[in-house]
Amino acid sequence: MMRRILFPLIFGLLGAAILMSLGVWQLRRLEWKENVLAQIEARIHADPVALPAQPDPDADRFLPVRVRGDILGPTIRVLVSQKSEGAGYRLINAMKLSDGREILVDRGFIQLEGTPPQPPFENVTVTGNLHWPQERDSYTPENDRAANIWFAREVDVLAQALGTAPILVIARDTSFDDAPVSPLPVGVEGIPNDHFGYAVQWFGLAAVWTAMLGLFLWRQIKPAKGKDQ
Repeated sequence: MMRRILFPLIFGLLGAAILMSLGVWQLRRLEWKENVLAQIEARIHADPVALPAQPDPDADRFLPVRVRGDILGPTIRVLVSQKSEGAGYRLINAMKLSDGREILVDRGFIQLEGTPPQPPFENVTVTGNLHWPQERDSYTPENDRAANIWFAREVDVLAQALGTAPILVIARDTSFDDAPVSPLPVGVEGIPNDHFGYAVQWFGLAAVWTAMLGLFLWRQIKPAKGKDQ
């Protein structure tokens, strides 16, 4: 009888060990991801600095900056949806800095029926974070430029449309009254961190696998005991 169940037993224990190890690996990934998110959060809320001469998309991602200059028209409207606010637009404008450079500024969110103040806004200060969002995928509709309805913040495309450098600052605070526009600062909320759920799934599969192995072994051993009696 032992020979008959030895291979299934080894195979079953090996499978359970693999599933458990995958769960442990996901817990380690969870710890790593939480540390990364904590570092990003700390970076986002650090004291703002002057805009680098040539911002690097990797090294300067989320860098808090403070810029001063004139916010210009026209305004690009990017269609978005906020959980607490519903559908609306993110407002993107060109900003000519005091050093002569022109960049992009995401002023924030306004509801569909809202009427935002219209630029130009002269000699203003914007505090925010550098961002290079990648929001377009195969499901994203094409922008309707004639109606000024955009569906993704593509920095290169926005910069080409407004004639600026491909640099985007997500406003956190402004020196002028931009109501009813609400700044939507950069945050870690949109960065996925599903490792705990994955770990639970792997541990759950390990439990089911082990239960099935136990049931199989019990069915193999029970008839043998019956014959012995």
